[in-house]
Amino acid sequence: MTKQNFLFCWMGFLLLVVSCQNSKIPQLQVGVSKAIINPPIGSYIAGDAQNRTFTGVLDSLYSKAVVFYDGEKSMAIVTLDCIGLLYQDLQKIRERTSQLEFDIPFSPENIVISSTHTHSGPDVVGLWGKDFSESGVNKEYMDFLVQTVAEQIHKASKNLQGSTIRYGQSEFGEEWVANICQEEIDRSMTVLQFLDKNKKNIVTLTNFACHPTYMDAVFSEVSADYLSGFYKEMEKEWGGEHLFLQGAIGGWIQPTDKDGGYQKALQRGQKLALSATASLLKPKNLPKSKLNFQRKTVFFPVMNEAWQQLSAAGIIVDRKVTDVIESEVVWFSIGEATFASHPGETAPIYGMKTKELMPEGPRFILGLSQDALGYIIKPSYFENQNLPHAPYLTRMSLGKETGNVLMEELTKLSQQNKNTELPN
Repeated sequence: MTKQNFLFCWMGFLLLVVSCQNSKIPQLQVGVSKAIINPPIGSYIAGDAQNRTFTGVLDSLYSKAVVFYDGEKSMAIVTLDCIGLLYQDLQKIRERTSQLEFDIPFSPENIVISSTHTHSGPDVVGLWGKDFSESGVNKEYMDFLVQTVAEQIHKASKNLQGSTIRYGQSEFGEEWVANICQEEIDRSMTVLQFLDKNKKNIVTLTNFACHPTYMDAVFSEVSADYLSGFYKEMEKEWGGEHLFLQGAIGGWIQPTDKDGGYQKALQRGQKLALSATASLLKPKNLPKSKLNFQRKTVFFPVMNEAWQQLSAAGIIVDRKVTDVIESEVVWFSIGEATFASHPGETAPIYGMKTKELMPEGPRFILGLSQDALGYIIKPSYFENQNLPHAPYLTRMSLGKETGNVLMEELTKLSQQNKNTELPN
C-alpha cells in the first residue's frame, strides 16, 4: 500500500468513527396528540355561582398531550381546558395509562397534568352543582375525560420524532392583567419550542399567569376563554400544536378589562400569542435535552373544615380529607429548562420564590398542576381579614400553612434534581 493510499484509508476510518459518535449524540424525541373534551350540554359550569348549566359551545376545550423521550427516560405533560383537575383523577389517569402498551419505557408516575383554569368549562371538582346537597361532577364525563387523556398520552408516544429546542422570554399583560390584591405580580412569559428536522414547529409550551375569566358569569356556552384566541393565533403563526401552561394566578391575578364581550377574550388571547411569537424571533437555543424528573407525595394540613365537610358529603367525589389531604408536587427539567408544579392557585410570591430555586435558563411555574387545592396565599391573609379579598381567598384555602409546606417540599425537590442531574 502506498503512503497516499494509507492516508486516504486512515482519513476514511476517522470519518467513520466521527460519524458513529455523532449518531450516538442523544436527541430528544417529542410526540404530540390532542382531543376535544367538550362536556355534554346541560352539564354544570365551573366558576361563579352554582346551578349554571351549558346551553351551547362557543369554542372547543382540549386535552393536549406531549410525550418526551431522551433515549433513557420519558415523561408526559398534559394540559386540560378545565377549572382544575384533582389529584384523585390524576391517579385514575395513571392507572388507565398503565394498562396501555408503549413502544418506549414509560412510567405513568411521570405524567404531569396542568389545568388552564377556564371558568367556562365543566365542573370537575364538584362545587358548582345545583347546591351543596349534590356534586356538580358528571361521573360519565369524568370517565370519558380519564380515558381520553390516557389515549392522548399513548397516541403522543406513537408520534415521536427528533427535535431541537429553543426558547423565548418576554414581559406581557401590562395593559390588562393585574393582581387585584394590589401586591406582587409576575408578568413574565416563557415559550419553549420544539422543532423537527425541517425546522418546523412540533409543539410549543407557553407559561403565563392570568385567570381565563372574560366569559365568567356572562355566557353559558363552553369556551376556553382567551386561550381560544391564543390557540388559533399560535396555530396560524407556527402550525403544529401549542400547550398553554397556567402560572401562579392566586391572590388574585385577573383581567382588568372585562366588558362582557367574547371578542375581547379572543383579542387578548391573540395578543398573547403574538407576544409569544415575537419572543421567538430572536430565540435562544437549548443545547441539552436530557430529562430529569422528581416527584413527591405531600400531605398538606387542612385547617379549613369546609374541605372535610365537602369530602364527607360527597360533593368532592372520591377524595378523602381529614386533618390532612394527600397531594403531589413535581420538579423536572428538559435540558436547561426547569419546571415546578403548584397544586392550586398560588400567590405570585410563591412563583417568584420557586423561580429563585431554579438554575439559569427558561423557568416554568405550573399552577393548578397535579391537583387543584384552591388558593395558596400568604399567611398574612389569614391573620388580617382587612386585606383586599381576604375573606373570600381564605374561605377557598386549606389554611395558612399550605404555602410554607409547598415551598419546603419544592426546595427539597430542587436539591434532588440538582444532585441527580447528568450532563448531555
